[in-house]
Amino acid sequence: MENQFAKQTDSTRRETDPGMTAFARNVLGIMEKIEYRLCEGGEDLEDIFRLRYNSYLSAGMIKSDASRMVIDDYEDLPETYTYGIHYDGNLVCTVRFHHITKEFSRSPSTTVFGDVLGPRLDAGETFIDPSRFAADNEWSTTLRVLPYITLRLPMLACHYFGTSACLQAIKGEHAAFYKRVFVAEPLVRERAYPGLTCAVDLWQSPSPLVWQQAQERFAFFRSTPLEERMLFTRSNDTYRAPLTILPSAKYLSHAA
Repeated sequence: MENQFAKQTDSTRRETDPGMTAFARNVLGIMEKIEYRLCEGGEDLEDIFRLRYNSYLSAGMIKSDASRMVIDDYEDLPETYTYGIHYDGNLVCTVRFHHITKEFSRSPSTTVFGDVLGPRLDAGETFIDPSRFAADNEWSTTLRVLPYITLRLPMLACHYFGTSACLQAIKGEHAAFYKRVFVAEPLVRERAYPGLTCAVDLWQSPSPLVWQQAQERFAFFRSTPLEERMLFTRSNDTYRAPLTILPSAKYLSHAA
């Protein structure tokens, strides 16, 4: 009964809060059926590799391959986090990021843009480097807000790990979205990227600016400390990461 009342209260709050846009209400409603999964091995990762392949092939970003999977040399590095985003039990999207420090400095972006990022790492800066964002071809036409729900993860990681910036290695046509939503700024133009047939630009979103402004503009980017700990604490000898993590933004929507 208590959980049912909480759901009714959340729904009523979203409908009556005059400071919340219709877009934010729509995303929060969709997030009620969203689950995040930190994938550390097994069939979950194989499903993600296949999702990447289908998404990238349809977008013309890769060539066909008999394995029908997209796997690279950055999957098993320290400080690698790979997520499956599930809607109503279906894998609909995925993203991976690396928490880059001077000690753990290898990632896709440091390989491609090392001349720019290397000196900054040596000076003590740290980064979140998202990569391998991919959405299911059919679900992405139905759930057009998947980029917001998925890229919420690296933004929250910047806050949790206290990094200097969130990096974005992206195609030029996507720059407007990152600039508008994540306060991104350009760093380097058009370089070849591992495993892709297209060049990418390097942008960055300064921390904590991206986290502060995103939360102020979009209620669905909010989170609780508990959600962040569950999202970004890796399994070890004494701790097993939960199978699924539910977004906590809906519980904080009254503050939007």
